Amino acid sequence: MPYTANHPPRAESNDELRARIPGWGADLDPKDRPSVPRERFDPSATGAHWDFPERQEEKWPRERSIEHKFLTPVFGTSSPPHGLSGVLRKFAYAKYSEGRAAHWLILLGADRVDAIESHLRSFATTRPDNPITETGVLSEFSRGGISSRFGKKRVDLNHQWIDPILIAGPWIAAVGAVVLGVRAIAKR
Repeated sequence: MPYTANHPPRAESNDELRARIPGWGADLDPKDRPSVPRERFDPSATGAHWDFPERQEEKWPRERSIEHKFLTPVFGTSSPPHGLSGVLRKFAYAKYSEGRAAHWLILLGADRVDAIESHLRSFATTRPDNPITETGVLSEFSRGGISSRFGKKRVDLNHQWIDPILIAGPWIAAVGAVVLGVRAIAKR
């Protein structure tokens, strides 16, 4: 049982693990461990007054890894999954193990989708996102941004050419879509 003071029972014995995995259990003998004189297992020294922590209430279904039987006792609630990005996150957790690249690639994609959703949501407010001030492009001219890119052996110079495309590209595409939409409406 996880999240308790007691160690969970092993599926295999020490001898079976040692036979299957070379070097397994090298630190089991206290003489081979440099931390043994200081190390002591005393659950009462932590001040914890529980054997299993009280579970945090789930206000909405949380995504959880398929490796775990249940959600950890305490979890983050600052940004619940929502929209298409939430669907992608739930799919990544429901379908793929955390040890698979697909799990993490879908989560990275969900972050990008969430950023786009946030930009689109900002247009429905009285203060939409301002790509000029929020991307820091003005500081390139006022804080020595351009001069810092030449002759300094910076690592990010390899991908610097694509940054304007990634940052400004979606905004230019959105403006183009609005212009085309207005023209189509004007023709009717």
